[in-house]
Amino acid sequence: MTRTVRIVGVPMDLGADRRGVDMGPSAIRYAGLADQLEATGLTCIDDGDVAVPRPEERDPDAAQPTDGQAKYLAETETVTDRVADAVSDAVSDGQLPLVLGGDHSIAIGSVAGAADADDLGILWFDAHGDFNTPQTTPSGNVHGMSLAAILGIGPFEDEPWAVTPEIDPANVALVGLRDLDDEEKRLIRESDVTAYTMSDVDDRGVTDVVDDALSVATEGTDGVHVSLDMDWLDPTEAPGVGTPVRGGVSYREAHVAMEYVADVGDQLRSFELVEVNPILDQHNQTAELGCELVASAFGKRIL
Repeated sequence: MTRTVRIVGVPMDLGADRRGVDMGPSAIRYAGLADQLEATGLTCIDDGDVAVPRPEERDPDAAQPTDGQAKYLAETETVTDRVADAVSDAVSDGQLPLVLGGDHSIAIGSVAGAADADDLGILWFDAHGDFNTPQTTPSGNVHGMSLAAILGIGPFEDEPWAVTPEIDPANVALVGLRDLDDEEKRLIRESDVTAYTMSDVDDRGVTDVVDDALSVATEGTDGVHVSLDMDWLDPTEAPGVGTPVRGGVSYREAHVAMEYVADVGDQLRSFELVEVNPILDQHNQTAELGCELVASAFGKRIL
């Protein structure tokens, strides 16, 4: 990989139900992200952080959809528009945007910006489906609705800020699922997305699953967006996340998955690392691991 990487921080915690994930971008930078990427020969530009409203100054229920619940909906729209602009600018300049979260609601903006002009596939590494809607969510937290919002499912069909029509669900692959709500399961089954659970990883191995998932995301598309939620890993490896779920991938499984991502080369349009919560972490372990995984995805190898 020879492109310049543009880092965009999004200190967003409005989409989650636990504070602290807004400090994720700082923790990731402190863990040495730029140094690790530059050690692989890449050039990094840090654009700083997108401005995010403070939750203490906002009413989470001030703007709700006509059907269902979605906390801080107006603020989420504002932030995702800003993220989309930052990502679109990087892509237009021939750079590779690397978005640092923050909670997973920021993916709405990341994908919108990356898909601004071309067809885009999505590879979603996550313990959760993020496929709830305001009608199905048990919590109202938008970070559990981000992929549904991107695809314009349910009430999100009428939210132009959340819909990216260039995304064909047939080019969306979710990897490592192991914690889904009942209605969320139904929506995933009824959609054209391809979902691989941790049972699939256990049965087939992570390399086979990720290889298939990349084929799904890249077939007939102009590029792929990779979204890496750190709760995809087992909590013993990544304790600093807001919604940990036992039974995730191991350290080596995660690295080899990212090495497969690196093999797509220039088809990698954008990348985001989300849900690092330093308040819940141990000695910045999760942020440091996140840096390592990004480096593997961007071409770092053992030998």
